[in-house]
This record gives sequence, C-alpha cells and structure tokens, in this order.
Amino acid sequence: MGETHMHITSWVLGLVLFVVTFILYKKGSEKPATIVHMILRLVYLFIIITGGLLTWNYIQGYSMPTLGEAIVKALAGLWIVVSMEGILVSSKKGKPAKGKWIQFFIALIIVIILGFFRLPMGFLF
Repeated sequence: MGETHMHITSWVLGLVLFVVTFILYKKGSEKPATIVHMILRLVYLFIIITGGLLTWNYIQGYSMPTLGEAIVKALAGLWIVVSMEGILVSSKKGKPAKGKWIQFFIALIIVIILGFFRLPMGFLF
C-alpha cells in the first residue's frame, strides 16, 4: 500500500508543479519557470518509478483482465507525463499546444477511471 500513497503524492506534486511552471511560462518569467520545470522533471522520475512498482505488483498478483487494465493505466500514465512535458515545452517556445492539452485530458481521464475506480488498489476496493 505504501507504493500507492507514494505514487499519488508524486502525482499531486507533479500536477501542482506543472500548473506553476505553465503559469510562469505564460507570464514570461523564464528563469523561475525553468527552475521549477527542472524540479518537475525530477518528480517525473518518482512518478514513473512508483508507477512501475505498482504495475509490477499487479503483474505479480493479478491475472487478466485486471492485469490488462493495469498495463493500459501504466501506458496512459506515461502518456500524461509526455503530454505535460510537451505542453510546457510548447509554452516555453510560445507555440500552440491545443492537441497536447486534448491528449493530456484524455489520458488523465483514463488514468483516473482505471486507477481509482477499476483496479484493486484504488478507492473502490
């Protein structure tokens, strides 16, 4: 259960840093945004490592279809990290990121539904 709490904490911290970085880039505060962006990249590592541990726990203890859902959730989680990074890089360069935002929200919905409501380590189990 410890991996679950670490993973959720990492995600919350990651989302907060993502929003702060995005706002700083939009305001034109390049240096503070870059510093927070680098910290966010370290948080990405915690998110990926704890997510990998959770996925490994599913591989060890569950069979299909739960395992399939865990793998889809893991891939969608990676998709979120890539989308977040793409949004921030586009913001830094002043380019539009509408498609990346759409991808971010689609992947976020998939992760929330699978992580909190479908998989055994979520809230409903």
